[in-house]
Amino acid sequence: MPTAELTRKTALLANMKEISSRIESACLRGGRDADAVKLLIVTKYAKDEDVILLAAAGALKTAGESRVQDARARWTGSGPLAGLRAGVELHLIGHLQTNKARAAAEIFDWVDSVDSLRIASELSRHAEALGKKLPVLIQLKLNPSPTQSGVSPDEAPALLAEVRKLPGVEPRGYMGIAPEGASPAELEAVFRGARAVFDRDFSGPGNYLSLGMSGDFEAAVAAGSNLPRLGSLVFGQ
Repeated sequence: MPTAELTRKTALLANMKEISSRIESACLRGGRDADAVKLLIVTKYAKDEDVILLAAAGALKTAGESRVQDARARWTGSGPLAGLRAGVELHLIGHLQTNKARAAAEIFDWVDSVDSLRIASELSRHAEALGKKLPVLIQLKLNPSPTQSGVSPDEAPALLAEVRKLPGVEPRGYMGIAPEGASPAELEAVFRGARAVFDRDFSGPGNYLSLGMSGDFEAAVAAGSNLPRLGSLVFGQ
C-alpha cells in the first residue's frame, strides 16, 4: 500500500476509534449497552477512495446516501463502490420523491426517510414487484423548520398503522433530525421525546431509533438512539 494511502487509512481508523469511544461513553451515561448501537456512516460527501479504505478494513458495514441518483452512480453497475455492495447495508437517508421510489426500492436495503403514506405505498408497490420486503423508518418531524420533512410524533401512530398494512415494506422504527442550534437541554428533551414515541410503537430486536449526527450524536445515543448517522467526523482530517 502506498505511503499516502496507508497514512489516510490510519487517520480514518483513528477517527473510527475515537467515535466508538465517544459512543461507549454516551451509552455509559445513558445506562445502555454500547453493543446495541449500530453506526450508520454517511458517505454522501466522502471520497470514494476513503469509503473503499474503510470497507477494506472492515470498518464500514452500514452506509447512508441522500440522493437516489448519486447512490445509483456510485454503488451499482460500474460505479466506483459497486464492488463493495455485497458487504455494505445501504440506507437512503434523504427525502424521497415518489418518482424515485422505484429506483430506491431497487438500489437500497433500507429507506430511512418515509414521511407519507404515498411514499410508503409507492415503495411497497415497487419492492413487491422486485420480490422484496423493504425495511423502512418513518421520519419524525422534530425540527420546526418549514423545510424539514417528517410527521409529527402525534401523527406518527396513524401513519405507522397504515404502513404496517402494506405488503412490500416493513416499518422498523423512526428517524429524526434535531433542531439546528438547539441547546443541550433542548436536545435532551427532543431526543427523549422521540425515544418515548419509539418505545411506545416498537419493541424487540431489529428495530431502530435513528437520531444524532456529527454535532449531537452523543446526546442522541445517551437518550436512546441506536442508529446514529455520522459523516464528517468519520471522514474529516
